[in-house]
Amino acid sequence: MAKIAFILLCHKDPDAIIQQAEQLTAVGDYMSIHFDASAPREAFAKISAALKDNRNVTFAKKRIKCGWGEWSLVQATLHAVEAAVDAFPRATHFYMVSGDCMAVKSARYAKNILDSDDVDYIESFDFFESDWIKTGMKEERLIYRHFFNERTHKRIFYWSWWAQRKLGLQREIPSDIQVMIGSQWWCLRRRTVEWILDMTRKRKDVMRFFRTTWIPDETFFQTLVRHLVPEHEIRTRTLTFLMFSDYGMPITFYNDHYDLLLSQDFLFARKISPEARDLKDRLGRLYASDRDDFKISDEGRDLFKFLTGRGRIGRRFAPRFWETEASLGRERELLIVACKKWHVAKRLLGSIKHHTDLPAIEYLFNEEDTPLPDLGGIQSTLGKRTRHRRALMRMLFDYYETDRLIICLDTANLDLMQDFMSDRSTTRLLEIECEFSDEYLIGHAMRVGLAGEQTPPETLEQLLPTIRYDVVYENDKIRDANFPNYLRLRELGGVDENTAVLREFLTATDEVARGIAETPYLYDD
Repeated sequence: MAKIAFILLCHKDPDAIIQQAEQLTAVGDYMSIHFDASAPREAFAKISAALKDNRNVTFAKKRIKCGWGEWSLVQATLHAVEAAVDAFPRATHFYMVSGDCMAVKSARYAKNILDSDDVDYIESFDFFESDWIKTGMKEERLIYRHFFNERTHKRIFYWSWWAQRKLGLQREIPSDIQVMIGSQWWCLRRRTVEWILDMTRKRKDVMRFFRTTWIPDETFFQTLVRHLVPEHEIRTRTLTFLMFSDYGMPITFYNDHYDLLLSQDFLFARKISPEARDLKDRLGRLYASDRDDFKISDEGRDLFKFLTGRGRIGRRFAPRFWETEASLGRERELLIVACKKWHVAKRLLGSIKHHTDLPAIEYLFNEEDTPLPDLGGIQSTLGKRTRHRRALMRMLFDYYETDRLIICLDTANLDLMQDFMSDRSTTRLLEIECEFSDEYLIGHAMRVGLAGEQTPPETLEQLLPTIRYDVVYENDKIRDANFPNYLRLRELGGVDENTAVLREFLTATDEVARGIAETPYLYDD
């Protein structure tokens, strides 16, 4: 009977990782874990301590820092695969999973599927001929060298690509390989995995090529499997059930999706919400059971398309089943900086990004041209961002693969603050209390259209008290709301005072908070 070695790449939630490892190895299967080196040391120590006596669990011999779209994800996978091959000589199949994956069939059923057909399961479509890539770069992923992370160094990423294109620095794809593309959630036989590891040692040219491609986890294994394995031994599909929203983001499953997941023609599903504890417990018990009487209706994607279509033509009478959870997520933390002087808040965010690794986004609900990732169109206008604000924020958390995110809001956005504060996530609000000179208020009046270059000085003099009162009124409304986790940073406050405020807001060390509080020219107009 098949023995599965699960290859797990993860970077957070050690308790969930421990539970996942215990559930999947309880029936005699194996797991090899790569825990991101950029994650807190204490999180990895907790996982290691909890699983050290489990002989069916091993760890990648080398941990590296991973970034979305980078070669590091492939390298981390190879480290975990190598560890699994060495530690588990009886493993017949190697199954790629993430911390958000759960089995939706029993181990008995899964192994019967694997035993019934001696093949590899991996999506593997022709990179150039297929329409697997819907938007964005296509051949540019391959023919140019990508040295920077698109999410963390967006400007230099696109500058590098533009410069190579301008200078004609295209490169050739290794002539004997056909680049393929598909989902990174594969299940491969031991023989195939050993062939891949052997090729990584012998074909240095192929390794050099893929190391500087963009999003290689969607092309590397897919290409090598097609290069090494006869076509009739490949099933071009994944055994992991996943769906994407109208905006191209993965659908998250919750407690009430148990029956839907079991009826799909897949062995695993992702993404399972961290809050779906009941669903996780039920699926964990299911995997350890002997059940094999699953009735496969496989209606998930068709149902998704049907409900999406009804919404588009105005015939939507109930929430779509993937939208039953409107929260940002109980485990997530949203940090809001509220300030009328936008340049001050932007300087503060710049300093925070310099001193920490927290993703920070400027006035995304106030400025149309705020740099945002492509989320399928939901980010394209201020109106869409505001209407779908919780969906937008969930996508941003997912995009940056983080549980902590900072945004800026104008002090006039009290309704947005109230909405986010009512969410089940942890929300902290930092109001920056600034001093407003007459010159600044006149400039503000011109920016918002209350005055222009030709406005007489007498009119401006009459406007100033009203504008000043309006700013004070907004600040008073925020304080009168009695928000929990509300903090205030004062322009007239000293470094010691503001260090304490920033330490609490960011849950940062004294050294980091003081470094931010001492940011030069923070309040200058």
